[in-house]
Amino acid sequence: MAVDRELPTQEAADLIALTREIADAELAPRAAAYEREERFPREVFALLGETGLLGLPFGEDVGGGGQPYAVYLQVVEELAMRWASVALGVSVHTLACGPVDRFGTPEQREQWLPEMVGGRLLGAYCLSEAHAGSDPAAMRASAKATDDGWLASGEKAWVTHGGHADFYSTFLRTPDDGPNAISCFHLTPDLAGFSAAPPEQKMGLTGSTTAAMRLDDVAVPGGRMVGEPGRGLAIALSALDSGRLGVSAVAVGLAQSALDVAVAYALEREAFGRRIVDHQGVAFLLADMAAAVESARATYLVAARRKDAGKPYSRQASIAKLVATDAAMKVTTDAVQVLGGAGYTRDHPAERYMREAKVMQIFEGTNQIQRMVIGKHLAREATPANG
Repeated sequence: MAVDRELPTQEAADLIALTREIADAELAPRAAAYEREERFPREVFALLGETGLLGLPFGEDVGGGGQPYAVYLQVVEELAMRWASVALGVSVHTLACGPVDRFGTPEQREQWLPEMVGGRLLGAYCLSEAHAGSDPAAMRASAKATDDGWLASGEKAWVTHGGHADFYSTFLRTPDDGPNAISCFHLTPDLAGFSAAPPEQKMGLTGSTTAAMRLDDVAVPGGRMVGEPGRGLAIALSALDSGRLGVSAVAVGLAQSALDVAVAYALEREAFGRRIVDHQGVAFLLADMAAAVESARATYLVAARRKDAGKPYSRQASIAKLVATDAAMKVTTDAVQVLGGAGYTRDHPAERYMREAKVMQIFEGTNQIQRMVIGKHLAREATPANG
């Protein structure tokens, strides 16, 4: 079902229409088979790059689309309604472009950004480690200064697009600046010793490759550091709020698809002489699903519009991520319930949607972490009034 969207301009409306056209023609027909075969859709990302959909929130001066974040996220949601793995990839690519766009030198931005945001290159984000998923300050992978750059060693975990990306925004511990001495680097797969481990075997989003990235004494040229030395953690955390909004949009798109499947089935399936949608038990379940989807959509748009207005939005981003991904898990589970035994089979996409929804409560900061973040914001924001 097409979502009735309130968009700021005719250009934005045309962009959504283009996205739907591309997604219906190129994403929807591939999704089920690629997920079943655990096949990475590199050609789909190339197509999205050619059509300008991989650089929407970045400036036109570097080849981006110059779109507000609230519009970009609705494009991501439309993609997710057809194929969540690809929509997630767009969000991760945007996250990976962020450090160079916001903190790169003029020379770095001129050299790297046009191909990155123009979609000719696909990005990945290397922050987490196996022992430090929700605590990036505890990372161990490191880079030591050499005469002509850095020597990097260690391993980064849970890297979306690992082994397929053309560039990796990578965060490594650098010496001499205390416990938070972490710096950001722009790494590429041509660097000797930089390689991907075998992909993780996941329960869902199997069309989106996730792998650890190994750094075996990688010689990193000096010009590859992005931002100031020791400021990497601040760079990473500043980008996570945007990334959480991206995941929120993916989760809403996935939940919308599950709702659509459930409604279509309820209109066709009959029980006791009536369509099951005419039974109050099913109708109320569908109503709750619809309320969850629309509430989650409104929540991420509130946060995105604050970002577009230049207002603080960290708390709102965490709320959006929490609300949207919890909603996706509930809505997809309820979709399986509406379909009954059919929902538990692979004849229908409901079971795949349910498997895909689970991880959204985990990545970009688990929903338990989001609750901690929201609580800290509330305590901090309330202190001046009570003091």
